Amino acid sequence: MTNAPPSPSATTMSKTTTNTPGSQPASAPATAAPSATNAATITMSTTAPTSLLRAQHIEFIRNLDTRRDELEYWLTEHLRVNGIYWGVTALELLGARDALVPKDVVQFLMSCYNADDGGFGGFTGHGSHLLYTLSAIQVLVMYDRVNVLDREKVVSFIAARQNPDGSFTGDQWGEVDARFSYCAVSALSLLGRLDAIDTAKAVEFVLACRNFDGGFGTVPGAESHAAMVFCCVGMLDILGQLDEIDTQALGWWLSERQLPCGGLNGRPEKLEDVCYSWWVLSSLAMLGKVDWINKAALVQFILSAQDTETGGIADRPGNLPDVFHTLFGLAGLSLLGDSTLGAIDPTYCMPRAVIDRVRPKVAPRTGAPVPPAVTGPKPAQREL
Repeated sequence: MTNAPPSPSATTMSKTTTNTPGSQPASAPATAAPSATNAATITMSTTAPTSLLRAQHIEFIRNLDTRRDELEYWLTEHLRVNGIYWGVTALELLGARDALVPKDVVQFLMSCYNADDGGFGGFTGHGSHLLYTLSAIQVLVMYDRVNVLDREKVVSFIAARQNPDGSFTGDQWGEVDARFSYCAVSALSLLGRLDAIDTAKAVEFVLACRNFDGGFGTVPGAESHAAMVFCCVGMLDILGQLDEIDTQALGWWLSERQLPCGGLNGRPEKLEDVCYSWWVLSSLAMLGKVDWINKAALVQFILSAQDTETGGIADRPGNLPDVFHTLFGLAGLSLLGDSTLGAIDPTYCMPRAVIDRVRPKVAPRTGAPVPPAVTGPKPAQREL
């Protein structure tokens, strides 16, 4: 996300940076969205970090909102609410909630709330969308400030997004995507209002997105993708419908996402990316199959993508870090058992302690945070 200066130790970057001044918006806390890295020419160092740079990551997230003189800050304002969720969740895992001021975070989030329809936009004055509405609810739940919401208005916005076939649109303009099914179900479960939608039809639509390889696509007939697998499996887990999945086929497809470098990709023939340390691993965790991949190799891949100068984690070693990959790298390490991090819930991508606190209100989910392994043959541990 950041325009980091050349770093002689971790990475060497040669790039032309265009800065643009911008007016100060209402106090947005220190989180921002990821930026593109394809403009950078990067030379990898011969050494890469092998331990978690906790202090640097906390400082990286704390400083994200200080870069308002950079073009990327303004080009990504539509993702600011998502960025707040990524940053707040990462800090929770790092045990550094005090790095941001919760009151300021909540104040900014509520400036993005649209009272006319009950949803949240990505930034102050932006139109409502399920993606931003879920992120806002997740942060408010983590801060135990859901009381600031007009719950019925928010529930009404989410429920109005469901179509007769059970699918969900992200906003009033009608795009359908399995991501939105997850957003709606996750948000309503956190608010204790799954009764507001037709959950049986929601399950029917998501199952229609399943493919012959065991994976799931954005809509029926679309190519399987790891992020869609998380959304569909997560939604089914919340609704207590994991038994509808062919766990063996899906487990194999997910485990095949690991590449020789130890990292994971989102679909066949694609590059490794730290974010799939979450999308793939969380899905395997929900299926009870985390040990179907080489965990040690994945840990080393995530750690090697850290920036030793600025803090933060990039999509892969040598690229610029951003808050999106920082969260999902940390979340992956948490699922892999890093005891220096807080435990993450694989279904909600929120601290397990938070989900345990609100679980009595999020029925009908009945399973443990990491369901037991389904019986069946296990692939051999691969040498990568």
